[in-house]
Amino acid sequence: MDLFRTKRAYRLIPLGAAATFLLWALAHFGVADRSLYRFRADEPDHFYPGPPPPPFAGAYPPHPPPRGPPPRLRPASKWTKRADAVRDAFRHAYRGYQEHAGAHDELLPVSKSYVDNFNGWRLTMVDSLDTMLIMGLHDEFRETIPIIANMTFALNEGSYAPFFETVIRYLGGLLSAYAISGEPILLSRADDLGTMLLPAFKTPRGLPMYAVNTVSGKTRTGWTGDNILWAEALSCQMEYKYLAHLTGRHEYFDRVERIMDLMDSADIKDSQFATKWSVTTGKPTNNQFSVGAFADSAHEYLLKQWLLTAKSEPKARDMYLRVADSILRNLLYITPERNLLYVTDISGVSGPSHNFEHLSCFLPGLLALGAHTLPLPTRDRQLHQWAAQGLAYTCWITYADHETGLGPDEMFMTPMPVDDAHPHGGRWLDLVEAWEEGGREGGVPPGLKEAPPKRTGERDYHAMKPEYLLRPETVESFYIMWRTTGDEAWRERGWAVFQAIEKEAKTASGYASVLSVENSPARLKDEMPSFFTAETLKYLYLLFEDEELIPLDRWVFNTEAHPLPVFEWADWEKERYGIPRSAGQVIP
Repeated sequence: MDLFRTKRAYRLIPLGAAATFLLWALAHFGVADRSLYRFRADEPDHFYPGPPPPPFAGAYPPHPPPRGPPPRLRPASKWTKRADAVRDAFRHAYRGYQEHAGAHDELLPVSKSYVDNFNGWRLTMVDSLDTMLIMGLHDEFRETIPIIANMTFALNEGSYAPFFETVIRYLGGLLSAYAISGEPILLSRADDLGTMLLPAFKTPRGLPMYAVNTVSGKTRTGWTGDNILWAEALSCQMEYKYLAHLTGRHEYFDRVERIMDLMDSADIKDSQFATKWSVTTGKPTNNQFSVGAFADSAHEYLLKQWLLTAKSEPKARDMYLRVADSILRNLLYITPERNLLYVTDISGVSGPSHNFEHLSCFLPGLLALGAHTLPLPTRDRQLHQWAAQGLAYTCWITYADHETGLGPDEMFMTPMPVDDAHPHGGRWLDLVEAWEEGGREGGVPPGLKEAPPKRTGERDYHAMKPEYLLRPETVESFYIMWRTTGDEAWRERGWAVFQAIEKEAKTASGYASVLSVENSPARLKDEMPSFFTAETLKYLYLLFEDEELIPLDRWVFNTEAHPLPVFEWADWEKERYGIPRSAGQVIP
């Protein structure tokens, strides 16, 4: 007879239901709190569970993810109030996005409309997941989980996902939110997306194609034709290596490490890696050496791969050291009037262009992070710190010089004349060495004197692109400078930048790019890039928070400001991937 037709079976149903409920309650409420972040900054802490140990890892990270402090009230201070103001700005921007563009990629904050410019997978939402968690906006975060659970990342035939942007924004955003929250669906979706993007690596030398269809696996080239930008080739290693560690899928590691091997073995003069590479031959196709738009994040990922994997990959570290040395010797210059230190690019024997991009303002933060974490010789550490300080101040002064309080996107810097005393014009390292040989007059190296702003009259530069595009690089460097030096001047400068954004860029539904930084009130451009909520507001919030919510020795930011936790390869992973058991050190 059917079991459920008997009276005895019916008597067991309530007991089974009660037992099920009891087990659910124990699992749901009986787990110790292990999260990093407060539910609300002005209320007692409510913890999210931290991420589970990575499967197949065999060992815990050398620095376990930090646990939240005991429940407490966050004391009010000048800086916490400023952090609260940034959180309010995020809420304003995100609410506008939800109301007018919630099922799409980005908000158009002037017309209160939307645009699908990066695959149509709700980019701003995914890019902002970890910002919500860091700011304690857990209600907003929880609302995203059912949406993400139903994402397929499918594209219609003839549509293609740009590999670089999809990796740093979507994949990085999912992995970071998983690392902070421990929500399993985020790792599942990241694994799905990571697999769907792998066909991009199917080229003769393993360099990724510009874009890939996530259903068919077909790929296509971009505006550079058969070339790939150096930034595009070397800005996927952090995400894929962390994903390999979490899932045990060796193909994730193998694909991105093949690119590292290619670059490490390339015949490159003076470590001046070109900005364009052939996806067919795996060789450079130009001779431009830059830290700007075509190369910026590649420089980041050399150092940050080493940091992310608990300083276990000397190949990445040594490449960073060689390239950073070449940058200091070849790309840094100062202006003749205010002695502003800036970074430019060179192309072969044609010399420096003296163009200075806002995108390049990530460099002072990177140099400061390297000086803070690398076992550098004393002299090298000092040079990296000096360069970081001088460059970060120039990034700041380009904001302070303008009526809006915002900085232009690209400038031409007035070059120092070439003469017998200065055969290379204002090349910074030459001037530093001459200053040292002359007895260090004044006690301040060239390019580090903090000249006052010039709101009117001739400056040391003119804006080639006067717009401010809500970019994060300057405040990113302010944040790292603050955390590595303790100098609160960087926080005050960040507050001035935030006030200028509030004054000039705020709209009824969000924040808009500014067409020109020269005149206030500024005319607006109808766009709110996802990196504004993913990066700019995140770095400002962290800059103003007294507590170090993302310790730099335990987390590493990808180029879209998505923090990933430092992890250590297990012995079996080191053997599988050919990672040295002992990474070695640079001898001071």
